[in-house]
Amino acid sequence: MSRFEGFAPVSDGESRVLILGSFPSVKSRREGFYYGNPQNRFWRMLCGFFGEEVPSSVEGKIAFLHRNHVALWDMVASCEVKGSADASIKEPAAVDLVPLLSSAPFGAILCNGAAAFGMLEEHFPDLLPMAKKLPSTSPANPRYREEAWHAELAALFCKD
Repeated sequence: MSRFEGFAPVSDGESRVLILGSFPSVKSRREGFYYGNPQNRFWRMLCGFFGEEVPSSVEGKIAFLHRNHVALWDMVASCEVKGSADASIKEPAAVDLVPLLSSAPFGAILCNGAAAFGMLEEHFPDLLPMAKKLPSTSPANPRYREEAWHAELAALFCKD
């Protein structure tokens, strides 16, 4: 098995919500950016919530995230992994969330799936009060429910 490095976080000083995944898929690693598998529901779900089209470029996706005060990162900084399945992750090294969370007015962490939530629970139990586990947007997840994502996003972004 090969060891791979994850991506740097996408955030700015105005980020309000951090969405945490587990580790980039093979297709995401090839593309060099988060949720690069076109079958993953992430970008369609998030852009749909904000009423926007999915940007075609990495730069467009970053601009979209900044415009909507959303940050992205994965819980695994590096690991050995075969393929894309979270179950194949071995020897994971967790990211350090503390510097990122102190860099902007984050009010919530949304975990994209059980693996991300489990790692958050293991490495940063003090952050659990601000975290919510949501169904993975992975195409491998038959229990995905877009309504759950939209309800959480609405609770966070539609308060004003």
